[in-house]
Amino acid sequence: MGLFKKNPFGHYLILKKWLIRVFGVLTHRRYRGFNELQIEGSEIIKNLPATNVLFVSNHQTYFADVTAMFHVFNASLSGRVDSIKNIGYIWQPKMNIYYVAAKETMKAGLLARIMAYAGAVTVERTWREKGKSIKREVNPNDTENIGKALDDGWVITFPQGTTKPFKPIRKGTAHIIKNHKPLVIPIVIDGFRRSFDKKGLRIKKRGILQSFQIKPPLEIDYENDSIEEIVEKLEFAIEQHPSFLKVIPTEEIKAMEELNEQRRWGY
Repeated sequence: MGLFKKNPFGHYLILKKWLIRVFGVLTHRRYRGFNELQIEGSEIIKNLPATNVLFVSNHQTYFADVTAMFHVFNASLSGRVDSIKNIGYIWQPKMNIYYVAAKETMKAGLLARIMAYAGAVTVERTWREKGKSIKREVNPNDTENIGKALDDGWVITFPQGTTKPFKPIRKGTAHIIKNHKPLVIPIVIDGFRRSFDKKGLRIKKRGILQSFQIKPPLEIDYENDSIEEIVEKLEFAIEQHPSFLKVIPTEEIKAMEELNEQRRWGY
């Protein structure tokens, strides 16, 4: 790697590599030590193409979710099966992993700005800003940047755009799938909301079994599936379709939402 080589967003790769290494070392025990990350399906990661892969996942914290994904992806690529044992995998990380994040979140403080350099593709949310509901048009530059990231590598997105469970899938993700035809890999996580605070920075409770399930590629007819059909497929794939509410007590969902609202922080 050239000392001054940059990615398509103008970030120096050597700096990005060191940021991933440092954060990897600092966060490893959050998933293997203080808590235990149970991984399923990591063999899928090893066989993915180098570019145009879109990971879609439910969302439980601002930063802990995507940090876990960086760990799991790099561990899987280095030959580990359903494990992040031994941190050595982070020394040569995959450099073209990106994640979609709200612009206002990634500007909220020095730490967020540093983490953004490690791979954030920031977007302006069209429905919420500074804790208030809004309505504005999609910024075409945001869509273009996500496409640029897909052309360069892998992109992680949380299509609900919120850490609250069972909220609607945003249609923008379906439009990106229709336009760029990426390989779509669903991920379902759990336990992060119980392990960490809402930001995903502070360990709230130890000894939690966190789950991380990687599913096979989603079957999508890019030409014939409608936006609504793709949205529904995403809802089922990341287990956030309203039908899943039938097997979860209403009281539990209400309690989770009330807890999230108490921890709401600039998102």
